Amino acid sequence: MYDLIIRGGTIVDGSGAAKFTGDIAIQGNKIAAVGEIDAPAKQDIDAAGMLVTPGWVDVHTHYDGQATWDPILAPSSWHGVTTVVMGNCGVGFAPVRPEHHNYLIELMEGVEDIPGAALAEGINWEWESFPEYLDALEKQQRTIDVATQVPHGAVRAYVMGERCNTQDDLPTDDELAQMQALVREGIEAGALGFSSSRTWLHKDKHGIHVPGTFAGSDEMLALGLSMKGLQHGIFEMVSDHLGDDDEWAWIQQFAAETGRPITLVATSAAAFEGNKMYNIAEAAREQGIEVRPQIAGRPTGVLHGLQSNFHVFALTPTFAKDIADLPLAAMVQALSDPATKAQILSEVDGEQRMAITGSLNDLMWQVFPLGDTPNYEPDREHSIAGIAAAEQRDPFEVMYDLLLSNDGTELFYQPLGGYQGYNFDGFKTSMSHPNILFGLSDGGAHCGIIADAGMPSFILTHWARDRRKGEQFDLEFLVRKLSRDTAEAYGLTDRGLLQPGYLADINIIDFEALTLHRPEAIHDLPTGGKRLVQKVDGYRCIIKSGEPIFRDNQHTGALPGKLVRGGQQNAA
Repeated sequence: MYDLIIRGGTIVDGSGAAKFTGDIAIQGNKIAAVGEIDAPAKQDIDAAGMLVTPGWVDVHTHYDGQATWDPILAPSSWHGVTTVVMGNCGVGFAPVRPEHHNYLIELMEGVEDIPGAALAEGINWEWESFPEYLDALEKQQRTIDVATQVPHGAVRAYVMGERCNTQDDLPTDDELAQMQALVREGIEAGALGFSSSRTWLHKDKHGIHVPGTFAGSDEMLALGLSMKGLQHGIFEMVSDHLGDDDEWAWIQQFAAETGRPITLVATSAAAFEGNKMYNIAEAAREQGIEVRPQIAGRPTGVLHGLQSNFHVFALTPTFAKDIADLPLAAMVQALSDPATKAQILSEVDGEQRMAITGSLNDLMWQVFPLGDTPNYEPDREHSIAGIAAAEQRDPFEVMYDLLLSNDGTELFYQPLGGYQGYNFDGFKTSMSHPNILFGLSDGGAHCGIIADAGMPSFILTHWARDRRKGEQFDLEFLVRKLSRDTAEAYGLTDRGLLQPGYLADINIIDFEALTLHRPEAIHDLPTGGKRLVQKVDGYRCIIKSGEPIFRDNQHTGALPGKLVRGGQQNAA
């Protein structure tokens, strides 16, 4: 007798093969049989008319602190993610000296917009070394599996102290050797790899560039070579320099000497021009090296609104002085006063320059109301400026009025980079390359301005069902990219496929009903810290290691999730 049988579902097994109707039998935490199963089970789930897929493997999240106190790991767990990889972008919380606790918190707060007070309250710092951090993670019960990487920022801070993020101080030979030893120690203990950041965008809470920003190619190569001879380990790098000759040279040498994969994350809009990510992936494929550029299924979306940490009126003196600190209801009441509205609108400078978007006037062509059912590939005329042009009104007045709609809960989507043509054709090209990894959900991060942790649900709904501006993808392709491809890239060979012997990580989805809702602000972090989350309908059952953890959005109480240590997974 099996423990559980999922009966009569439309199975998309993660291999890329055509979907079929069948049953899945589970024994313990593994899949025991797939096909037509005429046998009894302790529990049956009727999946007729449902899509049955592997659980998603999300390789780019920032639950490094949250995983030490939160058993649910939402919002990722709400969206069918059954394995998350943390320690991205070179930031994390180990190794750490006691005197550097606050520094690493401020680093994470600045780079990933996670409230520092929540991290300070929630993290208990049971560790100093990276292996001790893994041990602390292993003690916790949770809904889904977590895995992590050794972060460059923490390693540099541990070895170089206050010199870790200065432009002119390079590590000495002895310091570099110490950093190499820490990286190797962490990966041997079970980290999935090493991550670093070399982008001007990543700064700590005080606006100081993160450790690694000024690290030279010699340092990057040396730390990468810490993996030489190991049977697992991936090098993740966030960089402004993708495709530059100097960077490409050390990446090639790293790949040649270690045989380990590298995944690249772009940070500038230029990386999306001329299919640059696709071209990098193709150059790697032609040279036979495993370089996996990482992209999301849409541009990163900054959310404007009274619930978020940013909107255009936040820059005005009246809002900043009199309104910014009010509760939402009081904020809406104050902003509804005609005199206040006139004053704030008089203070808006449409020609004020923004670091990424140009002037505020230009920005109004790139900001879109989300509404109750978000559309992430909108038309130009649906922008704030487009609406204003149609109504023959000032765009900032339109923005002001819409900001107060739905009792102040309306949010506005601003795509960053890659949306000048008002379509996702460039993303379609890059997403179809075999070397491209689906990632960058940033689950657990950017609590005040971004809510992209539901990226797997978006990719499934938009690219296989709802897209109207161009070609879609086959479900089989998308499921493979969200499960087996990401699992294999990070050495997680025991998951991502619905085949006998693999982990029973399974989503049962009402595909036609799968719906992403407008993000909302909740205050459930330690100290009441705020975060933007996006809820979803349509996941009828999410199963982790053979145990249902969610049924119709409700947690069952099961906590089968574990720490996944690299190099210790057994291929099915």
